[in-house]
Amino acid sequence: MLAEIALPFRVVPGIADFVRNDLPASAVTDDGNEWLDGYCWLFCGQQWTRVLWIGPASVAGAQAPMYACGPCIRTLQERVWQFLLLGTP
Repeated sequence: MLAEIALPFRVVPGIADFVRNDLPASAVTDDGNEWLDGYCWLFCGQQWTRVLWIGPASVAGAQAPMYACGPCIRTLQERVWQFLLLGTP
């Protein structure tokens, strides 16, 4: 007989939308993620704003932490989903 461990119920933001055939919500400022004040490395250029680490950037074998603001994360997410769903870059 297996014993079940009671775990607290967790809701992952955006997953409920995805299950309803909508795209998951993108990260937004002060959503519980570790937002910092800094420069956005993506589409809007370097503006002093709230940014979130989105992963490492690699060039010539070196890496640096890459950060983006909320609107740029939303644009990036839209492009990723467009590629995943339609196969178009």
